[in-house]
Amino acid sequence: MATYNPDPEPDPTPAPDPDPRSTPGFSADGGVLPGETPPGEASTSSGAGPYRPLKRGWAKGPVIVISLLALAFALFFLAYAIALNT
Repeated sequence: MATYNPDPEPDPTPAPDPDPRSTPGFSADGGVLPGETPPGEASTSSGAGPYRPLKRGWAKGPVIVISLLALAFALFFLAYAIALNT
């Protein structure tokens, strides 16, 4: 059953998939012509910046903090054990 459309004007929005026969930049077989699209990435660059070798291991700050916390933990329980024996 056909539905009645009270608005006789056509839809002004273009179709989401344009017709490749009338779209510029496409070849006759529907492919893209060379030079019509930019490359996905620059193939001539070597990277994002200068090479910096990775540092292995932990930084000094976190090692010092963890060591101090472990020492404080051990001293607390040592003092607690001494207090229980007296």
